[in-house]
Amino acid sequence: MFRNQYDTDVTTWSPAGRLHQVEYAMEAVKQGSAAIGLRSKTHVILASVNKATSELSSYQRKLFKVDDHIGIAMAGLTADGRVLSRYMRSECINHKFIYESPLPVGRLVVQVADKAQVCTQRSWKRPYGVGLLVGGLDETGPHLYQNCPSGNYYEYQAFAIGSRSQAAKTYLERKFETFMTCSRDELIRHALFAVKESLQDEELSITNCSVAVLGIGEPFNILDLKSLQGFIDSLEEKKEAEVETVVADSEQAGADAEAPVAEDQGDGPAPMET
Repeated sequence: MFRNQYDTDVTTWSPAGRLHQVEYAMEAVKQGSAAIGLRSKTHVILASVNKATSELSSYQRKLFKVDDHIGIAMAGLTADGRVLSRYMRSECINHKFIYESPLPVGRLVVQVADKAQVCTQRSWKRPYGVGLLVGGLDETGPHLYQNCPSGNYYEYQAFAIGSRSQAAKTYLERKFETFMTCSRDELIRHALFAVKESLQDEELSITNCSVAVLGIGEPFNILDLKSLQGFIDSLEEKKEAEVETVVADSEQAGADAEAPVAEDQGDGPAPMET
């Protein structure tokens, strides 16, 4: 049977046990600009790639503040992401008003996942075509979660979603064991390195990336252009220093290879004494 006979409704299962409309929503996340998150013992960093639809337009924001202790980065349909961000802000405000304490990050993530899952069971609703990386800080420390259009959610040490995110995930997989002991500035540099990997042929600049920081004693905030430029400049300086080190090592190795080897001037082995 043809696939399009089973993708006209979100509640129609295919013979292979799949909901194609939900998979289409997850594909929209893969086609969106990349979003990256990573955390240490004290901080959570969220970063996004800014893509403009044309040279005459500005880019759409991908980083949103939910509360002082929670922020999100999104990939996919930004309009759907704004709807979910407003819902998350409302839940945080209601919880703070009733209980006079911040809403735990894990509880908010579960509520958003339940809201997304409802759209996979109601034929008159479509799934949200956006994936979220939720960074938060509560009594148990920093957290990083991913929310899927299917209603699933996962907690990560570091993760990337969106277009060309595989290159960023490869970099994060190589370095994630060092993230827990990283300082705030080192964590930001790792996030920018991951963003640069997802850009591939493009140069990293303040116009095509955004970075947000959340940590102990530091509420969620998006870095201004001046601060972001300083971190990008430090990356370039570090890269130049590494290149110079590699060149110096190669020149030293070449000099060692060309150095003459001292020849043995003896006539042979000395005779053994009897």
